[in-house]
Amino acid sequence: MATAGLDPLLRLRQSIAANDPPFTTSSPDPAPASDATEDLSTATHLHFNSPQHSYSLDTPTRFISSDKAVDLRSIWFAWQKKDVAIPDYIASAQQLNEELAAAKSASRIKNLVFVERLDLITWLEGASEESEYIKGLESDASAARSAQVASGAAGGVSTIPSSTAASRTGKTVDPRLQEIYNGERRMGDRNSVLRGIKPTDFSHVRKLAETFLSRSRPSKAHSGATSSIHPSAQSNPSLALNPKQPQPKNHPSRRPDPIILLSPSASSLLRLSNIKSFLSDGIYTPPTTSTTAANILHISRLCPTIDAHRPLRFILVDTPEQFKPDYWNRVVAVFTTGQTWQFKGYKWQHAPDLFKECLGV
Repeated sequence: MATAGLDPLLRLRQSIAANDPPFTTSSPDPAPASDATEDLSTATHLHFNSPQHSYSLDTPTRFISSDKAVDLRSIWFAWQKKDVAIPDYIASAQQLNEELAAAKSASRIKNLVFVERLDLITWLEGASEESEYIKGLESDASAARSAQVASGAAGGVSTIPSSTAASRTGKTVDPRLQEIYNGERRMGDRNSVLRGIKPTDFSHVRKLAETFLSRSRPSKAHSGATSSIHPSAQSNPSLALNPKQPQPKNHPSRRPDPIILLSPSASSLLRLSNIKSFLSDGIYTPPTTSTTAANILHISRLCPTIDAHRPLRFILVDTPEQFKPDYWNRVVAVFTTGQTWQFKGYKWQHAPDLFKECLGV
């Protein structure tokens, strides 16, 4: 009983290192052999052999979980289950708590999370000298303060350097082992792992998500109109106009805009960069190559044979990628250089069939 003031957590680590583990008992002084038991639901004390001493299993330890001290029963249970998988550990803890409740005991097993359990087992095995979940002993804190005073780091004056201040509470660690410890990666919980050095702006993800959501979930306010429009054509209202779609009675009738299809070839003399001045003003300028040029243009011309009062608007595009099948009914002219690859996305992929249906230049 000379070690009554010794920390139970430290005693457990020392006994494991000496290959002399303790055992659970049902009485504080296990004189008869019948007092020893392996059932944690009926055990009340943890007995150590050399020197002999018993600790109550309800004794709070220096191991802290969720800002609360974990009792010795939960520490011993976690050590016994150190080799089992996490689901088995959780199931065993729940079963033991049910047995404690059935025995009308107020004690409960604290279910340690993975990081806490791993940190505890590593410390008990002696593989680690520190644990972020274990509070230091009062004697260690006093020794550290005395070492700081002796070295002149905190109060007092001393010209003699002290090696105690450089070591942890008077413990000597093998230099090679200390070098290995310094190279270890410190594990953290989910809060420390997910914490970044600066806030991240994810607003661009919302913009991308809206594009995909609009394709699968049409707006209720335009369920009758926009649900039949191809998503890629919604950005171009002029292309989305469907001549066969019924219009509201109070909506004025509007003629669908005719479409002129240009050649996407770089060798074409007429492209989106110079077609507007050619058709509107009759002036030809060499085409320019620009990656920022628009992929759709509009020009308006007064066609007296069709409407002598209102100009007719034409849509000019160089690719039919945004076409729905009925858009081909609105194609009034096709500009092409004749290469076969240009007709790949066309409704008619052979030049004779194409120009049989559309005017060609």
